Order: sequence, then structure tokens, then C-alpha cells
Amino acid sequence: MFKERELVIATKHKKEKVIAPILEKELGVKCFTISNLDTDILGTFTGEIERKTDPVTTARNKCLMAMELANCDMAIASEGSFGPHPTIYFAPANEEFLIFIDRLNNYEIISREISLETNFNGADINSEEELWLFAKKIKFPSHALILKNSKENFTEIIKGIKNKNVLKKIFYNFISRYGNAYVETDMRAMYNPTRMKVIKKTTKKLVNKINSYCPECKTPGFSMRDAIFGLPCEKCKLPTQSVLKYIYICTKCNYTKEEIYPNKKHSEDPMYCNNCNP
Repeated sequence: MFKERELVIATKHKKEKVIAPILEKELGVKCFTISNLDTDILGTFTGEIERKTDPVTTARNKCLMAMELANCDMAIASEGSFGPHPTIYFAPANEEFLIFIDRLNNYEIISREISLETNFNGADINSEEELWLFAKKIKFPSHALILKNSKENFTEIIKGIKNKNVLKKIFYNFISRYGNAYVETDMRAMYNPTRMKVIKKTTKKLVNKINSYCPECKTPGFSMRDAIFGLPCEKCKLPTQSVLKYIYICTKCNYTKEEIYPNKKHSEDPMYCNNCNP
């Protein structure tokens, strides 16, 4: 279905370095990028251009833009968000969405990954000592920095700083002109190897999803859509918060399949039971 077909990767931040090898090996496609695609018009991490849609819609729009410019019927794009983890609120997280569109066969398949592996951070800096402490914390210079005059002010923004002497020079320039500087991690993929690893992991999940075919209509993307909790406690037999079964649904024909005991356990340890161990 995909072998030898061309696929455009909708990126201007070098994401093809981790995405293309996986897709070419697992799907047999021929990946390429286009130089005149400006995905920044859909929003930037630094905030000077606001992202006006959710991550999935933004990634989908990237695909549509790239397919139009490249005259190609297959595309892939990613979109990342950074902030508090949805369940571990005190920890920063990187949430990545990857969308695959095959316009020829009318397929759209999405994968998602939430990772605690991120150096996402930012701070007001008033001294060189604070600057180097922050730089060390975010793994500079392997990970680039951004400097601006204040967090919500976009009058002057210097991105992609990876050189120690350049960073020091720009910092003192900001201090002399504005009295302070705001420093943050550059979350663009080509300047952030940690984020690039998360994109790679999301790509692998996407490929597994694409290669999972509906038993009924053979459509790619047959995947788990819901988890049903209630695995019985080994001691009291009451339902626990552990997974009892997964529900798989085909996006095309709506064929549904249940996988009971997906973790190969028929009961849960009483230590995880709210009745036995409240």
C-alpha cells in the first residue's frame, strides 16, 4: 500500500532526521522535505506567533500545506506542547502528536506520546552566575538557548544560541539595554536532542499503528481506543483500578474487538485494591 510511494515530511526544523529512517524502513516509502514550507505561520514556541488551534489540528494543517506545495498525496507532521504533566502536576512534560495522512486512500492516523524527558524551562536572569547555572541545568550547549528582554515581550528575540561566548555577549547586551534578560530552552527539534528522542519514539508508535490492520476491512490504524478498568482483586474479588480489558476500534468500518487481561494478569495484588488496602 505504501511501498515506493513519496511522502513529504512537513517540517522546517530537521525532524526528518529521526522520522524518515523509521518510515522508509518500516513502510518502504520515499521521504522528502520542501524548503519553502513555513510551519512557523501556524505558531511558534517562543510566542511571537500564537498557535490558534489545538496540536492535532496544527499538525494536520502542516500536512495539508506540505501536500499542496509538494503536489504529494501522502504526508506526516508533528506538533509538540510543553507544560505540566497531566497527572504529575509538579513535573514538566513534552506532549508530542504525530499525524499521518494518505489522501489517496483516505487514511488519517495519529500517535501521541507524553514524556517526562524534557528540559523545558525558562527564567529571568540578572547575573552571569545565574546564566551559567541555568545553562548547565538545560544541558547547554548540546541544547540551545533563547534570550529575550522579558518573558511576554517579543521586541527582541535571539534564538538557537549554542556557543558559550555568543551567549555571554548577547546576555550582557540585553542587561545593558533592558536591565535584565529572560532565558529559555529552544524547544525547536533541531536545537533540542531530548525532544528529538521523544519525536522518534512517537514515530515508532505511529508506524506500529499504521501496520496494525483491521481484521474486518484491512484498513491500517486498527488500535486501542479505550481501556476498561476493574481487574478483580485476588483476595476480595472486588474491582480495582487496574486495567481489565482494552477496546480496539476501526476508524473506517467501526469493527470492535475486546482484549481482556491485556497485561496477562487475571487478578490484581491486594496492595493495589482500595478495599483491602484503603
